[in-house]
Amino acid sequence: KPISSRIKKSVFDILRPWLGEARFLDMYAGTGAVGLEALSRGAASCFFVDRDKRCLAVIDQNLAALGLAAKGRTAYGDALQDLSWIPFRAGVSTFDLIYLGPPYRDEENRPLAFSTPTLARIAEAGLAADGALILVQHHVKEDVAAPAGWENFRREKYGDTYVDFLRRAAAPA
Repeated sequence: KPISSRIKKSVFDILRPWLGEARFLDMYAGTGAVGLEALSRGAASCFFVDRDKRCLAVIDQNLAALGLAAKGRTAYGDALQDLSWIPFRAGVSTFDLIYLGPPYRDEENRPLAFSTPTLARIAEAGLAADGALILVQHHVKEDVAAPAGWENFRREKYGDTYVDFLRRAAAPA
């Protein structure tokens, strides 16, 4: 779902301490608003993944127009499939910040629940660096399960939207 400017500003104000030189992964990138914001606020790089080639073309145009083409790469991909190809295409082995903003509903307005399976794919592919954060933007009615070894440590509510902040759970002492 497209991110509102209010959610984007709030989320990036929270993320400020993590953004400097971060390797950012924007899954379900859409128009790239989240990843472009990350780059504009100091992220070292951003890899944008979406399965709409028109959106990817818009992101490429925006990266060029903003002088950020050297820091951003786009790729066609389905976030519900194997994601082990991402490090090869992105040119980085892992990411410090990962943002998921999957669609809430399909064309017939039926609810979708892509967050939990996408998180599982990210964990399987080992895309998160040590100390990484994963953010999940989802509808308040969608239950999101953190992958094994991860914990939801913060939740922000914006109308009918939650943004969950996940980090690796501390190992039991």
